[in-house]
Amino acid sequence: MHKEALRAAWVEIDLASLDSNIKKIQDKIGDSVELIGVIKADGYGHGSIKVAEVLRANGIKKFAISDLSEALLLREYGFTEEIIMLGITPSLYVDTIIAYNITPVICSLDVAEEYARAAVKRGTLVSGLVAIDTGMGRIGYRPDEAHAIPEIKAMSQLDGFKIRGLITHFSEADAADKTYSRMQEKQYHDFCKVLEAEGIDIPIKTLANSAAIMDLPETHCDAVRAGIIMYGLYPSDEVDHSQLDLTPVMSVKASIVHLKEVPPGTSISYGRKFTTDRTSKIATLALGYADGYPRPYSPVGKVIVNGHYAPIAGNICMDQCMIDVTDVPEVKVGDEVIIMGSDGTHTILADDIAESTGTINYEIICAFGQRLPKVYI
Repeated sequence: MHKEALRAAWVEIDLASLDSNIKKIQDKIGDSVELIGVIKADGYGHGSIKVAEVLRANGIKKFAISDLSEALLLREYGFTEEIIMLGITPSLYVDTIIAYNITPVICSLDVAEEYARAAVKRGTLVSGLVAIDTGMGRIGYRPDEAHAIPEIKAMSQLDGFKIRGLITHFSEADAADKTYSRMQEKQYHDFCKVLEAEGIDIPIKTLANSAAIMDLPETHCDAVRAGIIMYGLYPSDEVDHSQLDLTPVMSVKASIVHLKEVPPGTSISYGRKFTTDRTSKIATLALGYADGYPRPYSPVGKVIVNGHYAPIAGNICMDQCMIDVTDVPEVKVGDEVIIMGSDGTHTILADDIAESTGTINYEIICAFGQRLPKVYI
């Protein structure tokens, strides 16, 4: 067990790899484009505070989060950089957002007016990014809505409120076919032109997510939002991986907490999905689906022990799982097991676990990062 971990399973975060990935992204976008570091969901499970420290060390002055608690945590730890709230926050918290100097995303004139009134009372100014829904179908004005232009124009004339910029989000920039993304890009720029013709200033234009950073350089505009690629993972298999040479930042490890030899015909775990067909060594790990290890991975899953792959034995439990180490030489209690990561020869990626369980690498790392203790190296 790692001496810094609080239990016999942990996540290792390689800060040097994070730093390297950030530098490569900066080189990719160039000096004229600003990098916004997306550290929502506790830095995709990597720990938002440590990630923010590395971003700061690389001169990044804008962070993006998803809810108010994430923003307040950053302020509590002394971060004075601009914090962009990507999610919608209830109006109840308008005063808090203003007090902590957070940049909200705005989707209606009513909300902008609430911010303006609260800011005037405080004798201050709040800046917000106006969201445009060019095809994600999530939040923001649709460019074809008749009230969109008049409302945004009215926003631009409010006392106490300033339009910080215009934000949209690609829904499939990670696909090989960029037709839909180019349509979104065109809608965004056409809408900007209409706003600018109305005399509305748009200081920051931001479209590009991780996939667009890699494959759509023409969408970089003023600022890009780097998420999954900071953490060393690719948005999909369809983006051009040669555009960035990334290193995964997160590894997941555990120590063997129990080891026993069992005879042929022994059933292991819930549902008796695994039964030994020979005298076998079964090791138990203190790691389960409550730690982010997906239960559907059980039938095909494997780990790395002492330079060998070993299969999962039976269904992954809530807090524990078992592995078949019969073919692993000199195995003993306390041996380190790599759940996700590499020993230099053998590798198990977040993508491997995701593909085997019908999900995406984003979900795997976010889940692992929630309950397991983090060890920073």
